[in-house]
Amino acid sequence: MSTIVKLSVLVSAALLVAACGPASETPPPAASTAPAVAPPAAAAYSAAVNTARLVAADSEPGNWMSNGRDYGEQRFSPLQQLNTENVNQLSLAWYADIDTSRGQEATPIVVDGAMYVSTAWSHVKAYDARTGEPLWAYNPEVDPAKGVDACCDVVNRGVAVWEGKVFVGTIDGRLIALDSATGEELWSVVTVDQTKPYTITGAPRIVKGQVIIGNGGAEYGVRGYITAYDANTGRQNWRYYTVPGNPADGFEQPELATAAETWNGEWWRLGGGGTVWDSMAYDPELNLLYIGVGNGSPWNQSLRSPGGGDNLFLTSIMAINPDDGTYRWHYQTTPGETWDYTATQHIIVADVTVDGAERRVVMQAPKNGFFYVLDAATGQLITAEKFVPVSWASHIDLETDRPVEIPEARYNETGVPLIVQPSALGGHNWHPMSFSQRTNLVYLAARENIMGYTAETEYITSERGWNTGTDFAAGAALISAAGDQAPTRQSYLLAWDPIAQREVWRVPHLDPSDAAGVLSTAGGLVFQGNAEGEFVAYRDDNGERLWSAMTQAVTVAAPITFLVDGVQHVAVLAGGRSLPTVGAGAIGSTTRASNNNSRVLVFKVGGTAQLPAELPAEITAAGELNPPPLTAVSETLAHGEQVYARLCSVCHGPAAVSASVGTFPDLRYSPRIQTLEAFEAVVIDGELTSGGMVSFDSSLEDADAEAIRQYVISQAHVALEAQRR
Repeated sequence: MSTIVKLSVLVSAALLVAACGPASETPPPAASTAPAVAPPAAAAYSAAVNTARLVAADSEPGNWMSNGRDYGEQRFSPLQQLNTENVNQLSLAWYADIDTSRGQEATPIVVDGAMYVSTAWSHVKAYDARTGEPLWAYNPEVDPAKGVDACCDVVNRGVAVWEGKVFVGTIDGRLIALDSATGEELWSVVTVDQTKPYTITGAPRIVKGQVIIGNGGAEYGVRGYITAYDANTGRQNWRYYTVPGNPADGFEQPELATAAETWNGEWWRLGGGGTVWDSMAYDPELNLLYIGVGNGSPWNQSLRSPGGGDNLFLTSIMAINPDDGTYRWHYQTTPGETWDYTATQHIIVADVTVDGAERRVVMQAPKNGFFYVLDAATGQLITAEKFVPVSWASHIDLETDRPVEIPEARYNETGVPLIVQPSALGGHNWHPMSFSQRTNLVYLAARENIMGYTAETEYITSERGWNTGTDFAAGAALISAAGDQAPTRQSYLLAWDPIAQREVWRVPHLDPSDAAGVLSTAGGLVFQGNAEGEFVAYRDDNGERLWSAMTQAVTVAAPITFLVDGVQHVAVLAGGRSLPTVGAGAIGSTTRASNNNSRVLVFKVGGTAQLPAELPAEITAAGELNPPPLTAVSETLAHGEQVYARLCSVCHGPAAVSASVGTFPDLRYSPRIQTLEAFEAVVIDGELTSGGMVSFDSSLEDADAEAIRQYVISQAHVALEAQRR
C-alpha cells in the first residue's frame, strides 16, 4: 500500500480529477526542423516569447527560449547540423569576458538573434548572438554585504523572457523586469522579507503570463515558499508555502494543517526551511507546475522537530496548479531529512516507455543518491534506484514508497558521529542534467562523496552564519581520523537509463568535486564543461570523447545550442570560484578580466576567435606564510574551530584552507591575523563591509573573535610546517 500522502481529507475527488488537468488546447507538436510557430515580425531583440512559442519549442529549435529549452526542461536539442562526424571542426566563434570573479552558473537564453544571460551578483547582459557585440548591461546594485547570506556564493542561474521583457531574481530577493531591447528597468518587486537572510539564486520560470520564483536561505533559518507574479505588472497572483508556520496563526493552505501533524516542537521559531531555490518544470497538457523543495532548517532534525516526523513538505517533489497555486500531489524523497538532502535538483518531464506502455513521467536525481521516476499526473512512484553509492538507506521500498533507512545513519538520534554517503553536496547537486530523446538516457554530473555528521552539543542561533545543528569541525575530524578507511571520492559524467535504472557509461573526472551542467542533441552529442579547464563533446551512446576546447576556467554551468544565420552554435558560461587546479587547464594563470576568467564562450564550425594569452596569476597569489606565534590553549583552538566552521568556512574554506584564492582571501596568509585589533577591525567593526565582508558583531560572543584568529593562526602554522618538510 503506497504511503504517498494524498491528503484525501483535503483534496476532493473533483480536485483529484483536476490533477490530471484539461487537455492542452495547443498540444506540443512533434519535433521538426522547420518552425511551426514563426517568430513574430517585431523589432530586433524583442524577446517576443509567448505561450504558443514555449509550448511549441521543439518546432523552432534554433532558439533557446527558456531555462531548460522546453517546458519539460529536458535540455535536449533537436538540432543535428553538428553531429558526431563534424563536431571536431568546432572552434571559437566569439567570447565575452565577465568582470567578476564569483561563480557563474547561468544558462543563457537565445531568442531571435539576441542572447540574454545573468552573471554573479544578479547582473544581466545582452549580446548579439551572431557576433557577441554587447547590446546592454544591467546592474541591480545589490549591497555587497548581502553576500554573507548566500550559502554558496552570489551566483545566479539564469533569466526568463516573455513578450519583450527579461526577468531576473536578485540575490537580495527582488524580482525585476527589464526591457529586452534596452535593458531599462520596467518594474521591480521585493519577494522576501529583506530583514531575514533570504536570497534568490534560481532562474524565474514563465507559465501563462506569470513569472514564478522561489528563494533560498534554509541554512540560515527561513521558511520556504514560491510565488507567481503578473509578468506585465509585477502584481502578486499567488504564493505557496512549502512548510507549515505557527499553527496558532492558522494555515495559508489547507494541506498545511495535515503537514503540521508531521512536525514536532516549535519548528517555526527556527524557520523550518523547505526553500524552493532552483528547479521547476511545467506540463502544459496536465497543467501542472513541478517544483523541488529543499532541506530543513536546521539540518539536524532533532533540533528542528524533536521527536521526528516526516516534516512535510521538506525534500519533496510537488505538483501545483499554476492557475491559482493550489496543491495537486507530492512525493517526499527523504522523510524527516537530517543530512541536507534537498530535492531542489533538476526536474525533467518526459514521455517514456514503461512495461510496454507510454507514460508521462517526472524524473529527478536529488542529493540523496536515488534516481526517481514518478507518474507526472499522480505522483505515483514508478521506480527508484541508487545512481551513486548510498549509506544512509539500503533501498526504496516500492510497497511503501519510502526509503529503508540504516538506523545508524541518523546521527541526530543516536548521538554517534558517522560518515555518510552521499555528503551534503549530494550524489547530484543543482547542475542541470539532460534527457535525450535520441537515446532515452539521462546524462548527469554524478559525485561519490562523504561527510562526517556530528550533532552540535550546544545549538547556537545567530543573525549571521549557518544554523545547521551539525558540528562541521567534528565531522571533518571524523573523516580525517578514518584516513584510508574512508570511502573514496570521485566524480564523473554519468549516462543513466532511467527505466532500467542502470548505468550505461561514465566518463571519470580528475577532480573529485567536479560537476557541471549537461546538454544533449539529436546529433548524437553530449556537451559538458569541467574543472580541468575544458569544454568537451562526447558520443551519446558510449561516452567517447570527440572534441574539446580549452576554456582557461572551471565550468559548472550548463551549455546550450542555437542557430543564427542558419549555423548551429554551442554556448556555455564559464567561471567557477577558482581556476583549474588539475588536468590540462591547471596552469595557474588569468587573463585579468577576472581572477577566474569568467566569460561567455560561443562555438561554431569555422569560428576564428582566439582567447587572449594568459598571464601568471600574481593577483591570485596568497603571498608568504608569516603567522604570528601560536599562544592559544587547545580549548580556545577547539572553540575557534567551531565558530569558524559556522561563520567563516562557507567563503574562506573548511579548516581555514581556501580553495578559491582570488575570490575569497586565504586567511592563513592575511596580515590581519597578526594582531587582534586588526582582526576585530574587520570581523567586529566591519571595516571591509563595502567589499562584502560584513561585521559579525551580533553573532559573536566575548572572545569569539580571538578564538577564530588563533584557530586560523594554528592552521597557518600547520601549512608552514608542511612547506618546510
